[in-house]
Amino acid sequence: MDDELKFNFERTCESFGISMTAAINMFAIAVVNEQCIPFQIRAKPITRDDAWRAFEEASAVARANNPNGMTLDEINKLIAQVRAERG
Repeated sequence: MDDELKFNFERTCESFGISMTAAINMFAIAVVNEQCIPFQIRAKPITRDDAWRAFEEASAVARANNPNGMTLDEINKLIAQVRAERG
């Protein structure tokens, strides 16, 4: 936990009249009793721009790690050979 989050969490807990330890214990008890996280967790939606940037980054990594310039067919043949050798 970074210092700023810890500071803000501690101040918020104090405003409730409880310690950070008590708040964390309350959270743990709720998780055990309810068998779920007591609040909804959501992922940030992925935008088209985010997806495109991720694709471009993955493509750059693939190009950098494929110095032989192998084609997909060559890669698949190599995989098949290795699998055949392993039996």
